[in-house]
Amino acid sequence: MWQAAVGNALVLSKGKQSRALINPRLLTLVTLDAYKTCLSRARRALASGTFPTTVLSLMEDDIRTTLPSIHLFIPDKGPMYQDLRDMLCAWVVSRSDEGLGYVLGVAKIAAMILLNMPAEHGFIVLRNLLERHCLRSFYGGMATKDDVEAYYRIFDTLLADGMPKIYFNFKQHQVSPAAYLPDWIVPLFLDHLPFEACARVWDVIMLEGDAFLYRAALAILGVLEPRLFFPDKKELLELLRGENKAALEVARRDGRLLNNGKYEIYGLDEESLWERIDSMAEWWRESTWKRLIERELPDL
Repeated sequence: MWQAAVGNALVLSKGKQSRALINPRLLTLVTLDAYKTCLSRARRALASGTFPTTVLSLMEDDIRTTLPSIHLFIPDKGPMYQDLRDMLCAWVVSRSDEGLGYVLGVAKIAAMILLNMPAEHGFIVLRNLLERHCLRSFYGGMATKDDVEAYYRIFDTLLADGMPKIYFNFKQHQVSPAAYLPDWIVPLFLDHLPFEACARVWDVIMLEGDAFLYRAALAILGVLEPRLFFPDKKELLELLRGENKAALEVARRDGRLLNNGKYEIYGLDEESLWERIDSMAEWWRESTWKRLIERELPDL
């Protein structure tokens, strides 16, 4: 389903794309060639010692914190570790012509995709997914800084409209979306949500795109709302990072395993998240999302 939902427009030239619409087998051949080409370039760079060591170090750090509860991607031990490393190396090569480097968090997305399809197909989904405008902005470094700022303003407006108490509390403590939104969006919530909740969110993101990214992010704040009214900024930021000391202590005392999303300590699970998403139907409007995009990103 994810392959069909994300598509492959990025990789195919116009000529190949039109033929692929007629001949699906050609589409498969082109996707396989794209992965093989990038992976071959990456392997040559690794063999010659020209693959940047700083990138390799970031990549290994990223992999070490990727879905630790399922033990499939443990460096040098996990049965899917090499597939993940290969895909990430190929992804780095595919972005190198644009001068873009590694971004911490992409290992989580690549791993989630690998759980659902082979690497050669997963690579195409990864590339196209991360070229959707919102994710492209957060993965684009300084070149897309202005777009990221626009997305922060959009989020603030939606938060003010739908959850004014949270919005004014954040304003009082001078907590902007920049303090928490990248940590959610870059790994597509995999660092913070339990795996089952995240898998369900992903299904809808693949189908509906950037708008649902924001609905899910707003729903997370909705679930956390009773905990968000701290007297000082430091405690509020600790909570948003999933590091609230009181909640951690309670979770440890209850004997809960804390390796399945940082917000597990707050009791945030698939059911509570989806209840909040459903309740947002009272005020969420796709027309508002589109109007804000047109206002803040007129060239999109």
